[in-house]
Amino acid sequence: MRPVRVIGAGLAGCEAAWQVARRGVRVELYEMKPGMRTPAHKTDGMAELVCSNSLRSNEVSNAVGLLKEEMRRASSLIMEAADKTRVPAGSALAVDRNEFSKYITGKIRSNGNISVIEREVTEVPDDDGAVTVIATGPLTSDALSRSIEKTLGRSGLHFFDAAAPIVDGGTVDYDRAYFASRYGRGEASDYLNCPMTKEEYDAFYDALVSARVAELHGDDGSLNVFEGCMPVEVMAARGRDTLRFGPMKPVGLPDPRTGREAYAVVQLRREDTAGSMFNLVGFQTHLAFPEQRRVFGMIPGLENAEFLRYGVMHRNTYIDSPGLLTRTYSVITRPDLYFAGQMTGVEGYVESAASGLYAGINAARRAVGEDELILPDATMTGAMGAYVAGGGLSGNFQPMNANFGIIAPLGKKVRGGKRARGEEYARRALEEMDKIKEEGLI
Repeated sequence: MRPVRVIGAGLAGCEAAWQVARRGVRVELYEMKPGMRTPAHKTDGMAELVCSNSLRSNEVSNAVGLLKEEMRRASSLIMEAADKTRVPAGSALAVDRNEFSKYITGKIRSNGNISVIEREVTEVPDDDGAVTVIATGPLTSDALSRSIEKTLGRSGLHFFDAAAPIVDGGTVDYDRAYFASRYGRGEASDYLNCPMTKEEYDAFYDALVSARVAELHGDDGSLNVFEGCMPVEVMAARGRDTLRFGPMKPVGLPDPRTGREAYAVVQLRREDTAGSMFNLVGFQTHLAFPEQRRVFGMIPGLENAEFLRYGVMHRNTYIDSPGLLTRTYSVITRPDLYFAGQMTGVEGYVESAASGLYAGINAARRAVGEDELILPDATMTGAMGAYVAGGGLSGNFQPMNANFGIIAPLGKKVRGGKRARGEEYARRALEEMDKIKEEGLI
């Protein structure tokens, strides 16, 4: 049996280490905290959620909901933790981020097959016979990034990612805001809504698009933003009504006090079970902190709100994976080396963890001399690996969320619209996962 090491104890790294360990293979998990942190990290815990506390839809007819269910069937630690620490969020799966990290940290540290080594790794380990999984995340240090580029023989890419502000729930004006979930899905207390009239929206919009942004550090300071994490001010600049068809969409959120829909609505989602903290849904931003206080203070109900965390921008680095990585996330020219997480070109918490799960399963199999497990394209986990390996052959590889556009086609027409098609994708995918599980492969 060959040794396995995993570098990075974020979502992907913890999942990879867990998958290796549960197969009876010993693994060394390297983590630079608590000695060092990136600018985005605030705690010493593993699997820290640095942006939203939402893992998005929990319905299997939705692509990311299907991915979560596939992971559950593969005994995912990340999904176990999410289900144990969830907070109300309608049809979405949101977690108490502190309890989520605490749960995963405890499980990792108490596992007898996992040795945690608190040390920064600045170079890709030599090809010394061990199996390695690098899961250092989108904020990989400059030194390790340079070593990765040297190992892969190709320059890395980057984009900037944005986090939304969090406000103190006790400082919100509940005479102006109201609780409701869109279309009545889930509990009414899952989301807090701040309605705007046309006049209030116009004033807010004008202030937002003219507000001063914070200075960007690193590289040339230019802004290259992934569409899925578009800062609210960048989105607004595309047109006066863009936000009203995006994060400020009022449809399905009538004010219970009037029975009517507002002109625009800002939604706040719980950050914890008690509802003491709320994040502004879809309000990722890189405005300067004083400008956030001024502009977001114009939102009805937030005039006197205390901001517990302002939105921030940080660099996300990812590999130009097609032609470099296989569909199992191993390096084509060095099969004993795997990558996992957002640095491979998957986008999102769940997608990152799923790549760690897939890489971890195969790292363990390689360590004991078994052939790799190739998940079919009919599963979302397998389809994401296939996208990473080949999705950029058109010359424009971009980070990708889970979606039904990358999964194997159904090969037949399904009546009943989008939801019915999603349910059929899910039925087929979960049948595949169940077969693999019955064979003892996951």
